[in-house]
Amino acid sequence: MQQLRRLGTGIGWRPEIAEAVERMPGIDWVEAVAENVCPGHVPESLLRLRERGVTVVPHGVSLGLGGADRPDESRLTALAERAEALGSPLVTEHIAFVRAGGPLTASPLLEAGHLLPVPRTRDALDVLCANVRAAQAALPVPLAVENIAALISWPGEEMTEGQFLYDLADRTGVHLLIDVANLHTNHVNRGEDPSKALDELPVEAIAYVHVAGGFERDGVWHDSHAHPVPEAVLGILADLASRVAPPGVLLERDENFPGPAELERELAAIRRTVTRARARATVGAGTRGGVTYAPTPPKAITGDGVVPDPGAAGRPEHTAAAPVEPATEAEDAARQRLALAQAALLSALVAGTPAPEGFDRVRLGVQARALAAKRADVVAKVAPELPEILAEVYRPAFLAYAQGHPMSGGYRRDALDFAEHLLLAGLPESAETRLLREWWLERSGPAPLSRRPGARLVRATRRVLLGR
Repeated sequence: MQQLRRLGTGIGWRPEIAEAVERMPGIDWVEAVAENVCPGHVPESLLRLRERGVTVVPHGVSLGLGGADRPDESRLTALAERAEALGSPLVTEHIAFVRAGGPLTASPLLEAGHLLPVPRTRDALDVLCANVRAAQAALPVPLAVENIAALISWPGEEMTEGQFLYDLADRTGVHLLIDVANLHTNHVNRGEDPSKALDELPVEAIAYVHVAGGFERDGVWHDSHAHPVPEAVLGILADLASRVAPPGVLLERDENFPGPAELERELAAIRRTVTRARARATVGAGTRGGVTYAPTPPKAITGDGVVPDPGAAGRPEHTAAAPVEPATEAEDAARQRLALAQAALLSALVAGTPAPEGFDRVRLGVQARALAAKRADVVAKVAPELPEILAEVYRPAFLAYAQGHPMSGGYRRDALDFAEHLLLAGLPESAETRLLREWWLERSGPAPLSRRPGARLVRATRRVLLGR
């Protein structure tokens, strides 16, 4: 496992808080959503941060390493381009699946629009390891993968989360991005003990740590990234920091952004939590959940800021050109089984098909509503004209549309399909309908709509005839 640079304290960079992040004191690094960065047009804010020596790490959300299919080469290429454009020391992704169906199941491809948990089974682990190796071979820098939050549990799981992550790191040499907020989410929603998960983790494989907020409703914890970090999450961070000095800790916030002062207070609380936990760990033995433990000395840092990895011996070294062994019959069979299971689950969540056997139907309903709500929120961001045109009608109309229309081509395609659905439904003629029709015509073709009235008429007539 390749040694990584020590990162320090960071914050998730988002366009909405870009100026505030640039002015924040003590920010050592930032993390940017990879899919929101164009290599040829890196946001000026990120360029200024880089010029000041602030490290920028691209964080992918759409690769789907936990899916049954092999990683898409174009997505891997795009992630590699972003790492190079940002001069990043590593890239990160998730242990999750985001799409299912397609050729492996001879069924339509479905997009979740969200990170969904993989079953902790030998089949899923074999497929994930193969996919991670393929990603490692395609990327110019080391890869770290993140544990995700989940509302639902797979039936028949064969490993705990800690065991699953340990085996993954041991077999592939991949680094881990540990999200302590996700450990808290899984504690509330799935009854999993975060301290036990930390006991089982290979802490020497940790690249950095995520900290985020959420909220609880009807006994379900929602990892919203839109609320303050709760004390319970800081407690898990302290537990982790009592075992190992995390090379980096990052505050995530994706929406409902507070003022800069509030963000700085949260960052200060994170720094305090880590510092105090490390101080207690170096003084002597303490207790965790009533169990006495021996202190873990902080890892030494070399002059170039590299954190030595004492557990690296015997694990594969990262190389961008590492060969990927051809798939075996056993791997192909595991992919087939995983594909069928994931397609059945995703279809129940986004297409209204019956719940697969063994799943909690109530929790599936909660997850399905959460997916539809997130679709509505993201479509409103990528196509802000739609909620402006439809006003209070937008959200209920989209949620009704989502029940029978799974996403199949990303959020921008989703916005166009939703508008087309409304227009074909025969909305009463009104100023809003005319605006919606113009918006759809302007964006649904391969080229911008001509300003010449004659050309506009020909194009509109063609679309009406094709629709009929």
